[in-house]
Amino acid sequence: MSQSPLRSLIDLLDGSVQSHPGKTAVLVPDGESLSYAELGALSDRVRDRLVAFGVRPGDRVGMRLHKSVDGVATLFGILKAGAAYVPVDAESPAARGAYIHDNCAVKAVFTETALEEGVRTELAALVGGAGALPPIVALDISKPRALTAALDALDATNPAPRAARVSPAPDDLAYILYTSGSTGNPKGVVLSHRNALSFIDWCSDVFSPRAEDRFSSHAPFHFDLSILDIYVPLKHGATLVLIGEALGKDPIRLAQVISEQKISHWYSTPSILSLLANYGKLPKYDYSALRMVFFAGEVFPIPQFRALRALLPAPRYFNLYGPTETNVCTWYEVEGEEKIAAMPTFPIGMICEPNLGKVVDEVGATVPFGKEGELVVHGPNVMNGYWNLPERNAIAFLTDEQGRKWYRTGDIVTEHEGLGYRYVSRRDRMVKRRGYRVELGEIEVGLNKHPDIREVAVVAVADPESGVRVTAFISCAEGKTLNRIQLKTIASQGLPPYMIPDAFTVLPALPRTSTDKVDYQSLKNKLLSPP
Repeated sequence: MSQSPLRSLIDLLDGSVQSHPGKTAVLVPDGESLSYAELGALSDRVRDRLVAFGVRPGDRVGMRLHKSVDGVATLFGILKAGAAYVPVDAESPAARGAYIHDNCAVKAVFTETALEEGVRTELAALVGGAGALPPIVALDISKPRALTAALDALDATNPAPRAARVSPAPDDLAYILYTSGSTGNPKGVVLSHRNALSFIDWCSDVFSPRAEDRFSSHAPFHFDLSILDIYVPLKHGATLVLIGEALGKDPIRLAQVISEQKISHWYSTPSILSLLANYGKLPKYDYSALRMVFFAGEVFPIPQFRALRALLPAPRYFNLYGPTETNVCTWYEVEGEEKIAAMPTFPIGMICEPNLGKVVDEVGATVPFGKEGELVVHGPNVMNGYWNLPERNAIAFLTDEQGRKWYRTGDIVTEHEGLGYRYVSRRDRMVKRRGYRVELGEIEVGLNKHPDIREVAVVAVADPESGVRVTAFISCAEGKTLNRIQLKTIASQGLPPYMIPDAFTVLPALPRTSTDKVDYQSLKNKLLSPP
């Protein structure tokens, strides 16, 4: 694999600004767009404002924004200031976003006017008052060019001088993506410019992007799939087509947009691709521009894949695997029907060069070829660690005799000749849901905070339609009763949408084992037993 001469993610944009200044860099279907020159200039203005705020290299800057061209300009402006961007889900409760931004001590926050009050209130509760808040830039997204308008308003009273160019070192922090945590609080995955560039270089070598390509951006910016979405096309002077949250869940409109926008590279979870196959009326449209389809984040049931490929036979299909801590670390290109017919599920495939992978037992010894064990990964894709969690970092890595650190994925796999790795199961209570890795314990903690709930146990079982079905078993506080609607409301107040259980079951008391622990197996048996 060729090693990139680039030092930072900023260099990706700068190169395309120079080579393709007038070409469309990023657009929203039926909405705003920015050329490479415009994206470069607008992100420079964000940098200048952040430096005027006092942001310095190594600082963190928060983003609570829905997907937009302004969001892309914002994250590049943060990088140009030498800082790291910390995106949070705009649809999640404000308290969760505030916890994340307080946890990594952001020095500024970009949000929207409709979300500003929640950001201020929840952050003030954590940092000790409104006077201690970092600067907050709120964009009025009901109007065009919202970021430009917000920067103009700030410049009208306090002009931001043009800041000097910052050149981050490869190992400098680029972004922090927060994932589900077993303690009840999300944990921050710390990723450097080198981590991202290694993956982007691998994508360039394997997928050979061209300047005329058009990449979808279906994943939100707080989701690790977004790294391929954003940076691979912008490295090659291609166009990034942003798929917003509402459009991304509407298969009929989405199918039309993929055709109209002449998307050449599509990347999403299998559940979205299944929605397109089942409800998108794909035969109505022309998909001759579509060259590659990437899927990741969850198992793609083979019958559903076959239904999709019968409708879209021309593209190449790739199964990409990896936790946020490694981005994509293995890959498998789906081959002919004869080979698929013999597979129970798709392999997660071979390790992405120049990374290394191996399968180990509980004590870290390599298992014999073909035997089950935990997949561990070493290489430039692997995160530096979790933000401010030294104890978690100590158990997240295996150190070998050469002193190399291997990230413990927690995924149990087997290795097969010619196929690479096959996923078997997890070694903990984490599940993959809608592409996200979700700690069931975090759902329990979130629900347990409500005073009307005495105890919670969350159980996940395989589901042929969605991949996994999550059920919360609840026992109510004495004298309290809660119905399904009330429980769903409680969940939505404390958890992001992808963590809300599919079902709730209220019991007088949760079953216990002989050691007085919650009997999860008994609860799982309730779900698996025929009615």
